[in-house]
Amino acid sequence: LSMPLTEDLKWGCPCYTQGPANIVLIHAFKDYCALLFFKGALFKDPETLLIQQTENVQSARQLRFTSTAQITRLTPVIRDYIQEAITVENSGQKVKMALNRDLTHPQELIDQFDDDPDLKAAYDALTPGRQRAWNLHFTSAKLPATRRARIEKAIPKITAGKGPDDL
Repeated sequence: LSMPLTEDLKWGCPCYTQGPANIVLIHAFKDYCALLFFKGALFKDPETLLIQQTENVQSARQLRFTSTAQITRLTPVIRDYIQEAITVENSGQKVKMALNRDLTHPQELIDQFDDDPDLKAAYDALTPGRQRAWNLHFTSAKLPATRRARIEKAIPKITAGKGPDDL
């Protein structure tokens, strides 16, 4: 709270912003809590403390904690990382994101697009992030039957312009 940021509530979590930009978010998990830095991939990370949540996360990085003693011990480092997050945001740097044209769509989705051009048009109209999220959802299924079932179930949300996590 002593940093020059505005405290807000986003995604049900305390989020600290500077103007319209999200800088850092506090996440609570079963086994740990974390500070999520939205542009953490751009940090120098001299302490090598930042964690990429999954291989699909491109920009954000977490600083994880399992005890209050750890937070207390790392307070100066936490302040340095928050200051770096502010500096990165103020510099205008952007994380170079993987392009959606690099996505490999499962054959089941391509077949569905061939059968339903309106679905293809609706998918193409989605934001790149929503397209990527759907693609990850479909391709994470091991069996073709599961991929087909996921695609069928997703059609109403895709045609409504929504991603897999949208209500």
